[in-house]
Amino acid sequence: MNEVNDTLRFSVRNLLAAVAVGCAYLAVSPLAAAQVTLNIGVAPACPYGYYDVAPYACAPPGYYGPEWFVGGAFIGAGPWFHGPAHFHGHVDNHFDPGHGYHGPMPARGERPEPARQVSAEHFRGNEERDGRGHTR
Repeated sequence: MNEVNDTLRFSVRNLLAAVAVGCAYLAVSPLAAAQVTLNIGVAPACPYGYYDVAPYACAPPGYYGPEWFVGGAFIGAGPWFHGPAHFHGHVDNHFDPGHGYHGPMPARGERPEPARQVSAEHFRGNEERDGRGHTR
């Protein structure tokens, strides 16, 4: 009977030691956490809208057609786009630096000048975009 008690005590001691070692290992091992953070910040304050691809520079007047504005406010582009899901609006890519435009660009925070805005009657769009960087 003593032999059985000794074996039982030895097994319990080994089990407790194994649990203690396991707890110590878990306490000091680094936790691997899968985490995705997306912080797009505040949309650029551009007087005539901003391009729909990074670095989201301010677009000059005449780049966006009238469907990109609601009540005079730009509906957004890129990660800040807040138009309809299947929206496509006209742009005049002659005002796109990727198409060779080197003219004046408005600064962020600049106020729109009514004399520089292009009216719907005078807008000449030549490309459709979806506000998320895709042409149609």
